[in-house]
Amino acid sequence: MILPALGNRWIGRAWVIAMDKTLKLQWIRETGLIAILRSDSTDHFLEIADAIHHGGVKVIEVSMNTPGALQAIERLTAYFGSNALIGAGTALDSETARQAILSGASFVVAPIMKVETIELCRKYDIPILPGCLTPTEILTAWEAGADMVKVFPAELGGANYICAIHEPLPQIALVPVGRVDLNNTAEYIRAGAVAVGVGGNLMNRALQKSMDLHEVTKLAASYIAEVNKGRQLSN
Repeated sequence: MILPALGNRWIGRAWVIAMDKTLKLQWIRETGLIAILRSDSTDHFLEIADAIHHGGVKVIEVSMNTPGALQAIERLTAYFGSNALIGAGTALDSETARQAILSGASFVVAPIMKVETIELCRKYDIPILPGCLTPTEILTAWEAGADMVKVFPAELGGANYICAIHEPLPQIALVPVGRVDLNNTAEYIRAGAVAVGVGGNLMNRALQKSMDLHEVTKLAASYIAEVNKGRQLSN
């Protein structure tokens, strides 16, 4: 797959600044899936992200524990412009979130809940998805200003747990992350999740090694199909 050369980086950054938080959150809801990029290197993130995007996934998260993550966020934001949301994941503190935002991140995701990170993202008007597990953590994050809550690690309770949380707290937008795959994506959506986060089961080590981008696109499309299936089941 041959990608066009990057143009003016400011094009992508300008779009990030111009697009308000409400539209970004709407985009996450409509896509229903956040593709998580995490690896030992970002060398092929552009090609991988492009393949994922061709499969219909328009929300992509770059994990901050990947070397060169900030540069990858800048490059992906410039490349996709108004065609995709590029965010930062594994933001363990407010300073990491701030660096990601200044690099062009359209949203921030964390595996833990820190009020100062939520406050920082609210200051920049950037969607924040802190990681929580228990009902108390989830409600605390929501009351602190979280836009959506990453339920992590979701595999501990599965879709039944999401359903159990959603029933008493329907106002909270839940995004399960952790061992989400093609076998449970629809069930998570049916249970009340607004979206799911998928990492290694979408872009696993074997695909990273083979760089079979056609297969990546097919897999991404399969996940989108499962999201839509879950929505149909919940109606």
